[in-house]
Amino acid sequence: MVTGASQGIGKACAMALAEAGARVALGARNVEKLQCVASEIENSGAQPTLNAAGKKTLVLSLDVSSRDSIKAAVAKLLEAWGKIDILVNNAGFAKDNLALRMKPEDWDAVLRTNLDGAFHCIQAVLHGMVRQRYGRIINIASVVAQAGNAGQANYIASKAGLIGLTKAIAAEVASRNITVNAVSPGFIASAMTEALSDAVQQKVLSMIPLGRQGTTAEVAYGVRFLASDEAAYITGHVLNINGGMYMG
Repeated sequence: MVTGASQGIGKACAMALAEAGARVALGARNVEKLQCVASEIENSGAQPTLNAAGKKTLVLSLDVSSRDSIKAAVAKLLEAWGKIDILVNNAGFAKDNLALRMKPEDWDAVLRTNLDGAFHCIQAVLHGMVRQRYGRIINIASVVAQAGNAGQANYIASKAGLIGLTKAIAAEVASRNITVNAVSPGFIASAMTEALSDAVQQKVLSMIPLGRQGTTAEVAYGVRFLASDEAAYITGHVLNINGGMYMG
């Protein structure tokens, strides 16, 4: 199950997991976009490792800011496929402003989606993972959660909270063979970064030792690794995919 799977990093994660043989449930508010992603996966050469009958994808109308929406989506997934092995918490958004000017509703909306939503998704899938004694949970954080950035107090608080949540849940469920990790992307080429001015883009690039933006696929490969059996002894970890932008 990948949240925020209609575009960007979420879409790339869904594609990469499908390439590795997973059946992928795609969750987001924009069902039309999800159906396009689902068509790409269905028409690709990806084959589920279990060779299960039916489609390789499942489209889920999902608003992670709503606990009821999360419960309904997970229930639909379990009815269709019976279990959830992997959860990628990617859904999120930014509503930037300086702290002195930030509206309370903008603070609440970002935290409710980016942090609360991730927790409620984890809680919704965790019962099944505990019963089956297997699970992979990967949360998408951000380099700014580690390095800080002016004008993004709500976004940074939500992503830093996500890193803390990752470590807390990892400690709780490790005995059940469930790993919980975070991926922290840096300056990734996306619709969000394309909207930045050339001056801002050049300033950010000057802070990256590798001298370029990352790609959504590069983030997805990190997620795919953490979801694999090869990463079975990694939990509570934050994987930085940022070209050296932050090395702490």
